[in-house]
Amino acid sequence: MNKEELWQALLAQIQFNISKASFATWFKGTNIISAKDGEIMVSVPNNFSKEWLENKYNKIIFKILHNLDGGVREVKYNVLASHAAAPEIQSAAAVSDNAISSISQLDFPELKVDKETNLNPRYTFDSFIVGPFNELAHAAALAIVRSPGQAYNPLFVYGGVGLGKTHLVQSIGNEIFQKFPEKKIRYMSSEKFTSGIVDSIKNHDIEKFKSFYKNIDLLIIDDIQFLAGKEKTQEEFFHIFNNLYEKNKQIVISSDRPPKAISALEERLRSRFEGGMIADISLPDLETRVAILKAKAQEKKSSFSAEIIEYIATNIQRNIRELEGALNRINAYQKLNNRAPDIETTKMLLKNAIFSPKKIINPEKIVKATAFFFDLKEADLIDVSRKKEIVKPRQVAMYLLRNELKCSFPFIGRKFGGKDHTTAIHAYNKIAKELEKDENLAEEISLIKEQACRL
Repeated sequence: MNKEELWQALLAQIQFNISKASFATWFKGTNIISAKDGEIMVSVPNNFSKEWLENKYNKIIFKILHNLDGGVREVKYNVLASHAAAPEIQSAAAVSDNAISSISQLDFPELKVDKETNLNPRYTFDSFIVGPFNELAHAAALAIVRSPGQAYNPLFVYGGVGLGKTHLVQSIGNEIFQKFPEKKIRYMSSEKFTSGIVDSIKNHDIEKFKSFYKNIDLLIIDDIQFLAGKEKTQEEFFHIFNNLYEKNKQIVISSDRPPKAISALEERLRSRFEGGMIADISLPDLETRVAILKAKAQEKKSSFSAEIIEYIATNIQRNIRELEGALNRINAYQKLNNRAPDIETTKMLLKNAIFSPKKIINPEKIVKATAFFFDLKEADLIDVSRKKEIVKPRQVAMYLLRNELKCSFPFIGRKFGGKDHTTAIHAYNKIAKELEKDENLAEEISLIKEQACRL
């Protein structure tokens, strides 16, 4: 990779770390003018840009350049009077601005969230890729569109982060809006729903808040797991849910876990959720990931070789958003250079996304993630309490310490209130046995591990 390609590769990556405005202000009109003995010299248009890049962005610039070329040891900046006369560099910067605009709007700049429904028009069934990992949830969604309030009510869709839950539930709303324009539809995240209740209580108009939701024909609540532990919010949602259900109004709910795995959720709400259709979205297989990438590339009016598509699909397996992020990165490179990258350049561009080392998981992170998942305090897990609601989460944490970190049983026992090592052995064996027949438990543990990796 020569110095021009190296800098253009950096531009393609750095735009994902800063705002569009900052990128246009500080990186337009820059380029590498020399690369010798590990020292990179970058030309900038003026002293103000030089000072800003040195003080504000030098660390991230060096990190990206070093990842792209391990021989880079230092980055310096120099103001060149003739800099503005370099047409090729200016052209590349102009193309990058357009690419950023396109990427930031996900290639749908003309589509905006509907103020009445809160739905994003870009989420449709046409753009939703169906595979073995989501076909049940997709089929249930289509059935609801045909007969809102009659087919599956409520529909409870659950799955891990970035697998398309929001896309699917909003597709239901958008399709019903097209077929039945007279119906009143409302999409809400559970955080916004909770915020609305808090504001209503504060302003002494909770009845007005509930009255609004009584007239909804289709209510979609995203990430319902965040209602856990919020007793007042759960109480008001329960009444709203019952009112809509009794009138055969459609309710659609999404979560990162099944109802029975949402701790601190009132039993009456859990019972309502389980009374409808529960459909999971799991990890997409390789063929589906390839199909998703091809569809996204078509949306962006881009074309990449089968080798590049397969490379991305093979190396990014757990998250559709990450697939699209990788595609965005090589798409930006293509727009910067007016040509698609080859496989070696693709590997360079996606080096951080694919080969970046995972954050180190330690016992503290596992305890913290387990407590967060089960809506407990960390002290509750470590305490000697034998309360039923604490015993299983503690056993899960013990299992993870042994299975993920290979901690000794005596160490695990000491970690949890000085218990004997036989207690840790029992906990590990119990969870390991349950995992053989309980898919929900396996998914819970997978979510806890993901959370621990993010801490």
